[in-house]
Amino acid sequence: MLRLFRYLKPFRAPLAAALALTFLSSLSNLYLPALMSGIVDRGIVHGDTAYILRIGALMVLISGFGIVFAAISGYFSARVSMGFGRDLRSRVFERVEGFSLREFDRIGTPSLITRTTNDVTQVQTVTMMMLSLFVTAPIMGIGGIIMAVTTDAGLSWVLAVVVPLLAGFITLIGTKALPLFRTMQARIDKINLVLREGMTGIRVVRAFDRNDYERQRFASANLDLTETAIKVNRLMAFMMPLMMLVMNLTTVAIIWFGGIRIDTSQMEVGRLMAFIQYATQILFSLLMMSFMFVMLPRASASAARIQEVLSIDPEIEATPRAHGGDGQKGYLEFRGVAFGYPGASEPAISDISFRASPGEVTAIIGGTGSGKSTLVNLIPRFYDPDRGSILVDGRDIRELSREELRSRIGFVPQRAVLFSGSVADNIRYGRESASDEELAHAAQTAQAAEFIRAMPEGYQTPIAQGGTNLSGGQRQRLAIARALVRRPEIYVFDDTFSALDFKTDSALRRALRRETAGATVIIVAQRVNTVMDADRILVLEDGRLVGVGTHGELLASCAVYREIVSSQLPEEAMA
Repeated sequence: MLRLFRYLKPFRAPLAAALALTFLSSLSNLYLPALMSGIVDRGIVHGDTAYILRIGALMVLISGFGIVFAAISGYFSARVSMGFGRDLRSRVFERVEGFSLREFDRIGTPSLITRTTNDVTQVQTVTMMMLSLFVTAPIMGIGGIIMAVTTDAGLSWVLAVVVPLLAGFITLIGTKALPLFRTMQARIDKINLVLREGMTGIRVVRAFDRNDYERQRFASANLDLTETAIKVNRLMAFMMPLMMLVMNLTTVAIIWFGGIRIDTSQMEVGRLMAFIQYATQILFSLLMMSFMFVMLPRASASAARIQEVLSIDPEIEATPRAHGGDGQKGYLEFRGVAFGYPGASEPAISDISFRASPGEVTAIIGGTGSGKSTLVNLIPRFYDPDRGSILVDGRDIRELSREELRSRIGFVPQRAVLFSGSVADNIRYGRESASDEELAHAAQTAQAAEFIRAMPEGYQTPIAQGGTNLSGGQRQRLAIARALVRRPEIYVFDDTFSALDFKTDSALRRALRRETAGATVIIVAQRVNTVMDADRILVLEDGRLVGVGTHGELLASCAVYREIVSSQLPEEAMA
């Protein structure tokens, strides 16, 4: 957790103010019992009214200052802790944004959500407590011991017995609670995972009537979290009664033995009252420390999880070099590229080499699992290849910054993802500065203009999160419009025509031909009809390139391609 505190540097001024004011407030609380002792022993016992009024006024003044100091300290503590939480969330989010898909796969999306929200909140809360309790408790504890011994050393043996006993007990509870809190955060990850899968896959759940199964999954994850929370709270619930019992027994012991010392004229009544207050402050400081031990183990577990995210160096880093390319625009080349997913026994693609130029359509076809999506995911550097190189405009993409590379690419993923907002917002996601005319033109090219005009508010119609209020074909066409409005050098369509009927598919491909005439177009498709007119067709099988050519050339030379065509088209069409 201490490693995260380096992010408190921007808050040095309010942090110093909060600590200083907390220190002054604690000192005022330590000074009050000594003044009260004087009022009892000199003012009340000897009847010195003037002394009572003078010291009483001083006590009121000191109390007032203590309240003011505590209030201002609370304000600065809130500023520091809330700002710290805000910056920590931003840093985690920014780091996660730079992750490749490999890092996402390593930690998991549900866990990343928990770390950015729940874990940061735990650390933020403990920071708020530490700025007050971690300063107040030591001052009250150590200062109280010094003042108690100064007040009456003969009674200090009571504190010498009680304080180490309580401190050891609190430490024991804390060490037992820490692993339970770590387990609790993992259980929260599991809850998030099950809930996220259940919500996003609700159509599949209902279609296969698996509601009871999903309820059981959630109930199991929920029960695991509940049982762990009960263990933790049972442990912590045992601490508070014991602390109160020890505090009350300590007070009784001080009054008992203090009464004996008063009876033998070794101690005055005012000093006994002051000693009781100092003992209460000492035990109260230990009580505050126990509160910290309730929160600190969970915050430590959360901090370790946050630090794990922040300590991951993204696999994909740009290494710009002083090489300006050869002046080409829109050229894409694969040179002996191979890539395998972590833990896989075989590479997903092997020894892929081809070149795509502006004004050409390069189509990729193959059976399920042949590596088509894997290949195109390497172009915008979602992953880096294990071997070989990918060149854009004559430069290795590892020499380009992510921003420079992706600004040249219009990518339409296999699963069309839309965001909450309006239709216009989703299309403009491709280029924020796009005008209304450009949005309309992109929608017209993507064959989306007709259904957008039929919507109640046209381009301002709200889109639900994930585009759930649209059909699959409508989502795909909006995703295509989003890429078109970007006007990139390279278009990548990863099986984005699968939800379209043949008529719309044909009209869309004709419109794309006109719109992307000067750009490089990469199309991944399952349908032969979609790729037949391409300038170049790449045929993949088991991650290897088994054929390159036009439709006619591949029919004559590639058995894999002939098999795909024969499974989809009648013999007359093949001929």
